[in-house]
Amino acid sequence: MSPEELEAEKERRVKRRRRRRAGTVINRLFGIVLATGIMVGIGGLAFAYVFLKGPSPSLTEDFAMTMLETRRFTFIPNLFLTEEEVQTIKDARNNRFESEMNFDLISIPKEEEKNYDENGAYIDAYGLVDEDNDGIIRQEIRGNGYVGNITIVLDPTRVFVGMPNGYGGGGLTLEDMCKKYDAIGGINGGSFVDEDGGGSGGLPDGLTIVDGVCYQDSNGNSFAGLTEDGVLYVGYYDREGAEQVGIKNGVSFGPVLVYNGEPQWYPSGLNPRTAIGQRGDGAILLLTIDGRQVHSIGASYSDLTTIMLNYGAINALNLDGGSSTTMYHKGEYIGSCSSANGVARPLPNAFLYK
Repeated sequence: MSPEELEAEKERRVKRRRRRRAGTVINRLFGIVLATGIMVGIGGLAFAYVFLKGPSPSLTEDFAMTMLETRRFTFIPNLFLTEEEVQTIKDARNNRFESEMNFDLISIPKEEEKNYDENGAYIDAYGLVDEDNDGIIRQEIRGNGYVGNITIVLDPTRVFVGMPNGYGGGGLTLEDMCKKYDAIGGINGGSFVDEDGGGSGGLPDGLTIVDGVCYQDSNGNSFAGLTEDGVLYVGYYDREGAEQVGIKNGVSFGPVLVYNGEPQWYPSGLNPRTAIGQRGDGAILLLTIDGRQVHSIGASYSDLTTIMLNYGAINALNLDGGSSTTMYHKGEYIGSCSSANGVARPLPNAFLYK
């Protein structure tokens, strides 16, 4: 070989050695990542096993409900529990109420019964001040491991259910829902058909009534519905039952959190949450809790029930949560959405207020 050819061959050998070294490094890194992933996976399953098969029934119920309420991990309880055990945990939240709702517990104050401070701001029956007298009071909620917001609509007749332009297609984000109805704000509402996690929010799941029209009949879920004069019904209703009590707007989810002023306790995990309730003075409580985030892990059903009771709820229902949980008020989202990309998801319906 000529000197030039020898030099070229030398350079080729150097390049081959570099490629082999690079390949070795990449293979080792891949091996480390794969091994770490396997160990994390095994550790996660071991962690799940301890919680699901451990000595504490309450921890088992709470952990199982957290997984069942999180779409990506609904399979985990079934790895360690029988189908009957999983169903028993699910059924624990599906109480049926034999007593009728007692609306003597709700009394909307007349104008002459209302109180105002020295600046003319309305003071409600629970000591909260509507400083700008727009009929809306908002407060931040903070608890053990969670952060959220509550909107109190003093006149219940201002609250209604909004929907997309038609069912069967895609849903609308809460922002777009508010724009469509020229609403001041609102929260997400009921559940939607979401086969294999690919639902577009365009088809509600369960009894759904919007402006007096029933778009979907009952599927057994509990229900929250408002009458023309702003009375909130919660419980288990089908189309006929809702029509009998005069429901004009309502959606399905659950479980019932407060019934006739009495708390209803259920096992659950910690997740983003949404709920609706009604106080003794008729005011509607709209509640959202951030979850699955560093600043707020999420809340349990018991947390929601406690918050609703603290704000005077006579009746209250848990609504769709998770990445559906959103609150909107006067042109902006309140709180932080837990969706993977941080963007509010399309919804089948929402409780709005004007």
